[in-house]
Amino acid sequence: MKTYEDYWRLTNAFTDYNGSNFLTALTTCVEFIDEFQGEAYSEKKYARLQNRIQNQSGLNLISIRKAINQLVKMGFINSFLASYNFDSVEYIQAKTNKKRKSLLSKIIYSNASFNRSVNEDSPLHQINFLIKTLIENGKISKEEIIALMIVEIDTITKGYLNAQELAIYVQKAREMDFIERKYNQVRYLYNLLKKLDDLVFVEEDLYFEEDAKMIFGDDLKDERRVRDPYLHRLYKNQLKEESAFILGDAKCMVEKLAYPVLIASHIKPFIKSDDNEAYDANNGILLSKNMDSLFDLGYISFENTGKILFSEKISTDVKDFLANYHLDSVFLNEKRISYLVYHRKEVFNKKYAA
Repeated sequence: MKTYEDYWRLTNAFTDYNGSNFLTALTTCVEFIDEFQGEAYSEKKYARLQNRIQNQSGLNLISIRKAINQLVKMGFINSFLASYNFDSVEYIQAKTNKKRKSLLSKIIYSNASFNRSVNEDSPLHQINFLIKTLIENGKISKEEIIALMIVEIDTITKGYLNAQELAIYVQKAREMDFIERKYNQVRYLYNLLKKLDDLVFVEEDLYFEEDAKMIFGDDLKDERRVRDPYLHRLYKNQLKEESAFILGDAKCMVEKLAYPVLIASHIKPFIKSDDNEAYDANNGILLSKNMDSLFDLGYISFENTGKILFSEKISTDVKDFLANYHLDSVFLNEKRISYLVYHRKEVFNKKYAA
């Protein structure tokens, strides 16, 4: 490391990115940049922007300077007040917080740089690096997130860290006592990560939400069951072997296609199952990712005959496309039918489909 104190620095004037103060500051910056686009950056120009935000928001100048720097670091506006991110206007105009969350995630991932300030640019994109590290590793622990904050990402040409490299930085962070000395910076980063789309913390580990649901069940607010990785592997192997025996290869049991990725989809959700049910192959169907998502979220189910059922929330074109698919009776033993009864009663048309 270049210096002992070299770390990801995130200014945090605002924690509510849907709040009126944040939106007012962003709107004023965007309008100011448009109005004075032909004027070169100067301290006088920067001061005029601060005064305009103060008049619009009533914030004090210290908070305003911190707010502008936060907008720069987050990627909404660029250094030297030269321009702003393409999606910033749409973010301001968004009618719902849900849409704003998706736009926030896109802006942060593509343009955030914690090394930037109003009068200093940087090509480094720390959140992009963090998310690519999450892709590589599947999850990142609290200690690993903190350790990432001391990584000089310009020295990592592949754009992420693997598990072994993460462990090295964790040890460095411990030796530096980084979390105790930089508590606020760690807290700022956590607050930002919690507001990004498709990311979720389970206890102190960061996951992609879809992955977390596959591991811990659909409702992450429920009391969590931790999957035994070996038993789950055996459970999936049983389903693959059953499919291969009947269909000639490991295929989606509904579409009958040998997708490169197949999901061992629980009929009675894992989170609701006891230890026997959780790894009972009869409580599973081998499905493609699309079919698994529809089944898991209650948009489709199956009758005891294997006929497919559709939620009223499914569009007509999807119903028409899937209408001829079914679960063959050869897969419908007595135990699997009993799990399907549970799915129709407790999952189908109730959860996210409702």
